[in-house]
Amino acid sequence: MAVEVGDVAPDFELKDQHGTPVKLSDFRGRKNVVVVFYPLAFSGVCSGELCAIRDELPTLDAAVTGGGNEDTDEVQVLAVSVDSTFVLRAWSDQEKYQFPLLSDFWPHGGTAQAYGVFDADRGVATRGTFIIDTEGVVRWKVVNAIPDAR
Repeated sequence: MAVEVGDVAPDFELKDQHGTPVKLSDFRGRKNVVVVFYPLAFSGVCSGELCAIRDELPTLDAAVTGGGNEDTDEVQVLAVSVDSTFVLRAWSDQEKYQFPLLSDFWPHGGTAQAYGVFDADRGVATRGTFIIDTEGVVRWKVVNAIPDAR
């Protein structure tokens, strides 16, 4: 079942590219969260998308919060794929991502499944983006097919 706008976002705890556990609910009451699901690290479209997020992060806060503030202290990006933490670390180091890349490796795609963005035939997430407010409620979402960039 897909997560819809107005739903409470399913909580998850996944390891980032450094092996540190990151829990969605830890941001409640503190930050808005942009959860970005993508198929695979090192692929052309995914690299382009995450590099764009990296480069535009200073303006993301204003877009998510509706303010003119370009301080990213109010928004946390969490990028999620089925890649292992080792792959995510290599990709993060190469591209200099400053946000967590989370491994949905095991159970395979479990978090993507909870959000309704797992392509079981391919074994990867589709391109789902969810904006979650400080209360843990999904306020915006868009899901693109695997070959279609956001």
